[in-house]
Amino acid sequence: MALSVAALIVAAGRGIRSGGGTPKQYRQVGGEPVLRLSAGHFLRHPQIGQVQTVIHPDDRELYDRATDGLGLPAPVPGGATRQLSVKAGLEALAAAKPDLVLVHDAARPFISAALITRAVDAAAASGAAIPGLAVTDTVKRVDAAGKILETVDRSALRSVQTPQAFRFDMLLTAHRRAAEAGRDDFTDDASLAEWAGLTVTTFEGEAGNVKLTTSEDFLRAEALQGGAIMESRTGFGFDVHSFTDGDHVTLGGVRIPHTHGLSGHSDADVGLHALVDAILGALAEGDIGDHFPPFDPEWRGATSDRFLRFAVERVKERKGRIVHLDLTFVAEAPKIGPHRDAIRKRIAGIAGITIDRVGVKATTNEKMGFIGKREGMVAYANATVALPRTDADAG
Repeated sequence: MALSVAALIVAAGRGIRSGGGTPKQYRQVGGEPVLRLSAGHFLRHPQIGQVQTVIHPDDRELYDRATDGLGLPAPVPGGATRQLSVKAGLEALAAAKPDLVLVHDAARPFISAALITRAVDAAAASGAAIPGLAVTDTVKRVDAAGKILETVDRSALRSVQTPQAFRFDMLLTAHRRAAEAGRDDFTDDASLAEWAGLTVTTFEGEAGNVKLTTSEDFLRAEALQGGAIMESRTGFGFDVHSFTDGDHVTLGGVRIPHTHGLSGHSDADVGLHALVDAILGALAEGDIGDHFPPFDPEWRGATSDRFLRFAVERVKERKGRIVHLDLTFVAEAPKIGPHRDAIRKRIAGIAGITIDRVGVKATTNEKMGFIGKREGMVAYANATVALPRTDADAG
């Protein structure tokens, strides 16, 4: 039986050394808040069953904007130190009793799925494990005046990262013991675990799993994520469905009462179908029918959020990001206006972007044609996607 795994993302620090007057976990890299990027990696990972965040009590408004649409549970207010914040998060997870927990710094937004998998495997094998990188620079030990005392043998040294991975019950017990002993000065969970007598092992970290701390870190991150190596692609999508018997339509992932339904092999969500085609068009990867054939019984009655998630994952697999989605419905009825924000929120949640990156509009066909006769409806979509430039692109 598979072990249950929770991720605890620590975002309670003030982090103002990065500049900008905003805690670093809420600053943007490539148009997305750092916390949103970090949380998204764990939310998408198939082995992670629960994601809990810990934030500063004063940051709830920033948090809500940064995580809008992700479906995260309510955050837990952190404490005066990192250690106290982690304990607060562990206590919040205690009712769920996961087998393993991964504790990750929100300011490390470039973690890969492979590193998360290694963390889960290492915790399952040893009970306590942290990612580490071999130290490649020569290391000197100096005195208070800066005089070199010795050259340290670096072969046994590791620089450590997060996520640090543990058996949940072991880590929670260690934190409770430290609290009872009046210790709140441990800077990472491995140090606390060592103090509690646990054996902590290491597994291979990633050079790209950097922690954003200073303004220079953010400049380098933008260079990696931004226009210096990215190009903008735009895709167009179109879909049409006829009306049939029914009492509702599903548009943009939202169920809307109506005098008729829409006819289709899946749920006939004309809006999401158009968005999928727009994203695939930006990627030059065919259309929705190529990937989900309408004659395939597997997709009969399927909800179209599955198709949109697929298109979004294709963007991520190519190390790109969705910059903006714009959707227009054309129908005499039902009225879209009362449901516009619900549709925007639903699309943003599926696509893993903020709601301000989703546009939804609607118009009638002035009673002309099959739309004007209320025989069906149409949706048009545009998707703007940022993708890394290749050598051929730079050609």
